[in-house]
Amino acid sequence: MKKLLTALLFAPLLAFANGAELHLDKAPDVQGDKAALQNGAKLFVNYCLNCHGASYVRYNRLTELGLTEDQIKDNLMFTAEKIGEPMRVAIRSDEAKKWFGATPPDLSVIARSRASEFGSGADWLYTYLRSFYRDENRPTGWNNVVFENVGMPHILYELQGVQKLNAEHKLELVTPGKLSAAEYDKQVADLVGFLVWIGEPQAGFRKSLGLGVLAFLAVLFVLAYALKREYWKDVH
Repeated sequence: MKKLLTALLFAPLLAFANGAELHLDKAPDVQGDKAALQNGAKLFVNYCLNCHGASYVRYNRLTELGLTEDQIKDNLMFTAEKIGEPMRVAIRSDEAKKWFGATPPDLSVIARSRASEFGSGADWLYTYLRSFYRDENRPTGWNNVVFENVGMPHILYELQGVQKLNAEHKLELVTPGKLSAAEYDKQVADLVGFLVWIGEPQAGFRKSLGLGVLAFLAVLFVLAYALKREYWKDVH
């Protein structure tokens, strides 16, 4: 009984220690690069939207990335008819559950949700999408270093190629893909950047507004302090 209580007491610490071993690569910040975000939107629609939706975001919101409504309709709208519709998933939830064992999650706020668990949602997604490897013991034939026994197959394997875990439990590219490692990393960075953007499209405005408010308060403080000195100069 004493050993059981001790194990329960230290279980959270052990879990934290195991989680701390996970190394996340730093994701490039592309939030100020509209071309990169547009490319990320294209990748999301072509590779992710078949199974994962982004139902909190409407297609017309993509005009904020510099796209016209005609460009969105002609190149990105495959699961909707009107520009104001949400970015719904193409697959039916019951079919997805049957094929993958669980319904693929909506990705509207995936970057923010991973941030709450792992510090940086962008870093987690960036590392995750580059850490798939071939595992014949899994139903899909794929596994992931970051998300062990994940139900999702490697949808970008044609671009990256096929990796395996070597004897040192490190990823090794055994079959090259269409892109070089640097080119693939760039595509993943753009996709992750788009996932970060849809989680809070107004993040850029919020940050700039915050800086403006701080600047205003700084000026107001100087004026208030000067006024205070003027009123109290005779008292001192």
